Amino acid sequence: MSQNCKLSQAVNESLDDYFMHLDGEPPHAVYDMVLGCVEKPLLMYIMQKVGGNQSKAAEILSINRNTLRKKLQLYKIE
Repeated sequence: MSQNCKLSQAVNESLDDYFMHLDGEPPHAVYDMVLGCVEKPLLMYIMQKVGGNQSKAAEILSINRNTLRKKLQLYKIE
């Protein structure tokens, strides 16, 4: 199984768990919840791998450096 499939499976299992434990409450902000759970650790990992070099991180992530800066500020990652 490829790493991408493992990640997808982990997300599916986490969502199954989330919906199973709502206890009658309606789901709320699922998109933001999932992105926050995945995006912050991804950014932290990549920034660590590149020694804090935002240009290299943006290239690895295939995003604009300004977009990366905004996301780092959003998650309070230095």
